Amino acid sequence: MTLTLEDIQAAAQRIAGHVERTPCRPSRTLSRITGAEVWVKFENLQFTAAYKERGALNRLSLLSEEERRRGVIAASAGNHAQGLAYHGERLGVPVTIVMPRGTPNVKVQQTQEFGAEVVVEGDGFDAAYEVARRLCEARGLTFVHPFDDPAVMAGQGTVALEMLEDAPDLEVLPVPIGGGGLISGVATAAKALKPDIHVIGVEPAMYPSFTGRMRGLNAPCGGQTIAEGIAVRAVGNLTYAVARPLIDEVLLLEEPYFERAVALYCNVEKTVAEGAGAASLAALLAYPERFRGKKCGLIISGGNIDARLLASVLSRELVRAQRLVSLRIVGDDRPGLLATVSATIGALGGNILEVAHNRLALDVPAKGAEFDIMIETRDAQHTQEIMDALAENGYPPKVV
Repeated sequence: MTLTLEDIQAAAQRIAGHVERTPCRPSRTLSRITGAEVWVKFENLQFTAAYKERGALNRLSLLSEEERRRGVIAASAGNHAQGLAYHGERLGVPVTIVMPRGTPNVKVQQTQEFGAEVVVEGDGFDAAYEVARRLCEARGLTFVHPFDDPAVMAGQGTVALEMLEDAPDLEVLPVPIGGGGLISGVATAAKALKPDIHVIGVEPAMYPSFTGRMRGLNAPCGGQTIAEGIAVRAVGNLTYAVARPLIDEVLLLEEPYFERAVALYCNVEKTVAEGAGAASLAALLAYPERFRGKKCGLIISGGNIDARLLASVLSRELVRAQRLVSLRIVGDDRPGLLATVSATIGALGGNILEVAHNRLALDVPAKGAEFDIMIETRDAQHTQEIMDALAENGYPPKVV
């Protein structure tokens, strides 16, 4: 199949006024951190907090009257489900979503609140997909694939049209790859408008489906990744055919870069990105030499992240930056020890968050005591100053 700029421009006209025309803005701080000239496209500002609305709405807009009456069905546990349900309700099109067992209740609830019928069946996405296909045939519904559909791909490509309107001098677009719907649309539009622009795919190292297919390898996919939105075991056949000739390279990313990117968006841009939504920034952090000095357009493709996971990511980033450190101190078990240690930390501006006191550890003298003290500091240098001061006072700490 082929996907053309005209297809994407037609999709833009269909969805105009019904999805957010999200801003694409420069970020001075992220530019300083990465060494690139960073422009951020805030697709997390869509009503359902993800770009997936674009493709879902474009596909719904192309239904015949009979197809609208009968309704549509999809298999999805993520942003596609919510985008399809929201716009289906708005257009009066019945929507059925099949979600695999184990889908978080909040996602089931959110999709139901948009008016969709949710069927929870199958152990994993592949099983849910088969259930959806059977229901589609039995009920005479129209199947709306989350990525391997020309109309969906065209809708996603409208992101690139807007980016190049706002920042026509963009040189590089690092784009997350899951099933390939976003990158196929974005690459088609971007290369048609600006043939010399570089489009770079970004995949989790645990799910290298596009990379494996490119290299002719049956690459194993699996594992727990924070970028679950692009944790896809097999890229789409249609999306691969469209995107492969247009992509300059694909980068594989390890988990810490996704975590750091999520934390940076939160702390620097004051915006929430899910793991997959932060993949473009993660690429700049993991491969700075590829992007240094270039004008890069980063798409925050989604902001649907569990609150507990976000809290964990932000806390882990504090640990990674040595702003949150647990110190172990062994000393004599005598009155005033903890007061002396606390005074030393406090005098240097450290904040004690937690103290654990252990007298029964067998590697500690019977007349001694072991303390694990969690402290909050300004940065790694500040942490080292506190550790040096404790050592000077006779209580050399060990990071645990």
